[in-house]
Amino acid sequence: MGTPRTALVLGAGIMGLSAAWALTRQGFAVRIVEQDPVPNPRGASVDHHRLIRHAYGAQAGYMRMIDPAYAAWDQVWRELGEVLHIPTGVLAVSGTASGWLGDSRATLRGDGHAVTDLTAEQVASRFPIFTEAGIGAAFHMASGGVLLAERIIAGLVRACADRGVEIEQARAASVDPTRATLLLEDGSERAADLLVVAAGPWAPRLLPAALAPRVVASRQIIVRLEPPAPHREGWSRAPMLLDLAEDGGFYAVPPVAGTPLKIGDHRFSRRGDAQADPREATADEAEEILAFARPRLRDMAGYRILGARACYYDVEDGERFVIEPLSERCLVMSGFSGHGFKFGPLLGLALAAAVADPALMPALPGWAAGEAPPAPGLLAALEGATA
Repeated sequence: MGTPRTALVLGAGIMGLSAAWALTRQGFAVRIVEQDPVPNPRGASVDHHRLIRHAYGAQAGYMRMIDPAYAAWDQVWRELGEVLHIPTGVLAVSGTASGWLGDSRATLRGDGHAVTDLTAEQVASRFPIFTEAGIGAAFHMASGGVLLAERIIAGLVRACADRGVEIEQARAASVDPTRATLLLEDGSERAADLLVVAAGPWAPRLLPAALAPRVVASRQIIVRLEPPAPHREGWSRAPMLLDLAEDGGFYAVPPVAGTPLKIGDHRFSRRGDAQADPREATADEAEEILAFARPRLRDMAGYRILGARACYYDVEDGERFVIEPLSERCLVMSGFSGHGFKFGPLLGLALAAAVADPALMPALPGWAAGEAPPAPGLLAALEGATA
């Protein structure tokens, strides 16, 4: 038996861990370099939850990646021995039938997904935790749910360790894609046959020529809430709420599996320093999100604020994922814009399949960017990986 090929992964968020997990399945000996303890409390992936849903506006490519993403998650659940996904369904509301909601509805129905239109009165009747104020259009989907992100990251760390993946806590100072090496801040170097840079909002600083200015760090605020007693039962059965207006929308994640209710801003600030800035949100930042939610949540004055914090995303100009080779021995995974978590294992499997069969590599960037269907070979490799 020959010596296993070696891979070095920078970053232990959902993308780095997924890539490491998938590369071990292709026979690589993998080392992860992560600047903070794992799970990294500053990482974009480390929060109570993330959402998975088919509704994607006019972005049909990402909508069509959801079913393969679920298949990839099923592979993860088998490896972890537990399912860390809570089905909730989706309620999308808007002041108008156009924009993101209208685009989502048309794209979903065009692909045969079941979408139930609701009036404002029906929203309030079916889900009394929400008001009907200002709703000009709404729809409900039974599919979709909450991924228990914090627990998933911890589970993937264990799964990677069981597969022999080493995790080294160290901070990278620079990246050399041609040589597939990392220079660490202590002056030492790490090298491998393959380097995968999955450094989240820190990646544009490390790879300015490849990523900046199309990918930037973006400070995002989330607020955690406790519903008033009369609405706790309603929230226990609630769908995720998507109110993604261009001029100031938000999303709400139900309090499932012992997690708090969370609301967040879907707009991207495209500012901030992921390394230096505090993770505590200011009162003004929290109030801006609460102001979006007040018209939608019934009896909002009775909700107790449990806390507000900032996380940092790596945002690409068109909200397209960046998975592309920087050299024959280096790939970057970036630009996940807050909606990449749901695709982590799928993208990891795709990257590993393309590394194992270089003929698949040309199809990977366009598919990951949601702009092209997967080439038959890549699709076959993904179907085989998730079987």
